[in-house]
Amino acid sequence: MEALEEVELCFPQLHNASCKKTKRPHFEAIMTYIILSSISLLTATLNLLVIISISHFKQLHTPTNFLLLSLAVSDFFVGLLMFFQIVLIDGCWFLGDIMCVVYLCVAYIITAASVGTMVLISVDRYVAICDPLHYSTKVTQERVQVCVCLCWIGSLVFQSLMVKENLESPGRYISCSDLTIFFLVVCFTCRKSQVKFKF
Repeated sequence: MEALEEVELCFPQLHNASCKKTKRPHFEAIMTYIILSSISLLTATLNLLVIISISHFKQLHTPTNFLLLSLAVSDFFVGLLMFFQIVLIDGCWFLGDIMCVVYLCVAYIITAASVGTMVLISVDRYVAICDPLHYSTKVTQERVQVCVCLCWIGSLVFQSLMVKENLESPGRYISCSDLTIFFLVVCFTCRKSQVKFKF
């Protein structure tokens, strides 16, 4: 039978109302920080290169590349958000309730925009393969730019409505102190024992 890991509170002054953090071996914690930092830096850097390349060189201004540009922008922000994820390795969020809600809201917007862009890329490739002779007339730069803008605006509006109550009263319905769903760090509020998870 494995030995249970030592557990201590994130905010000892709150006693039973605080979230618990798990103590990991020093080597494991350092390796986790190094690996996640490297992934975050690599993700942000490589996507920034894609953004600069497509934006700078006019010959790369094609409908498909505009879709790739949108995907690179969302992935670039994912790389930046990973730095906040590194703070949460021990299960504690020290940046306050407002920053927690902002972080989660931005994470959801970026994720929704990324998925939406992948759908647009799939449609673009479908038209290119199934109707190659009419591709250039059906898929134009203007249409792609409108679709990308609608994708980002739709993600922003939809996710803002989803976390509206959390934005109005930060910390009441959601907390950043536990790593649970899709590595986005959502948990029941640690300060209150019986609060419904609400979106």
